Amino acid sequence: MSTTRSVMSVAQLLAAGVGLAATSYAAYVGLTWYRYGHANHAGSDDQDVLLDTFMADYEVVERHRVRIAAPAEIVLIAASEMDLQGSVISRGIFKARERILGADPDTTVRPRGLLALVTSLGWGVLAEIPGREIVMWAVTQPWLANVVFRALPPDEFAAFHEPNYVKIVWTLRADPLGPAESMFRTETRAVSTDPASRARFRRYWSFLSPGIILIRWLSLGPLKAEAERRARESRPSPLKTDLEGANATRSVPRVV
Repeated sequence: MSTTRSVMSVAQLLAAGVGLAATSYAAYVGLTWYRYGHANHAGSDDQDVLLDTFMADYEVVERHRVRIAAPAEIVLIAASEMDLQGSVISRGIFKARERILGADPDTTVRPRGLLALVTSLGWGVLAEIPGREIVMWAVTQPWLANVVFRALPPDEFAAFHEPNYVKIVWTLRADPLGPAESMFRTETRAVSTDPASRARFRRYWSFLSPGIILIRWLSLGPLKAEAERRARESRPSPLKTDLEGANATRSVPRVV
C-alpha cells in the first residue's frame, strides 16, 4: 500500500510540475506577444554604436553578456569558433523546432565553428571591427518550416524592404576591461518589412523565442571557460621566462 501511495505521490508531483511549466510558458507567450514592438533600447553601458548605424529601430532585441578573464582578441576568436552543435541542449532545441514546424531534417555536413556554421547557412558579415566586434545579418522568413537565410551586400541592407521578410542582425563583441580581462556581449535585433511579416514574426517570436534565448544564455558559460583556457595557455610560464632570461644572460659576450 505504501508503495502505491509513493507512486501516486510521484505522479502527482510530476503532473504538478508539468502544469506549472505549461502555465509559465503560457504566461511568457502572452507577455512576449504583448511587449512585441516595444523593445528596450540599451543603456550607456550596453550601447552598440556600430549596430546602431545599421538598425537603430527594431521590434525585438535580446542582449547577453559575461565578464571573462581573457584579452578581448582571444575572447572574440573563441566566440567565433564556438561549437553550438556540441551542446546536447542546443541540438535538442533545434530538433524540437524541426518537429514543431514540420521541417525536413538538415542532412548537410556543416562546419563546427559558429561563424563558419552560420555562414554556411546563408548569414553574411555586415560590419567588423577587427579583434573587437563582428556584426552578422540576413533577411529571412523564420516562420517557415525549412527556413532560408539570405545575406545581401552590406550597402543594400538599409534599402531592403521586400515584403514578407524579417531583417535580423546579431553581434559578437568583446570590450577590453584591461590587458587580461574583457566583457563579452552578444546582441540580436530584428525588424519586419511590412505588416504581414510583422504579424507572422510576432507569432513566431512569442512561441519559439524561449529556445533561441536559452541557446544564447547557455553558450556564455562554455565560452568563458574556453576563452580563459586559451588565455592561460597563451601566457608564458614563469619557469620558461626565467630560463629564457638565464640563457640570454649567458649568451651575452663578456668584454675583458
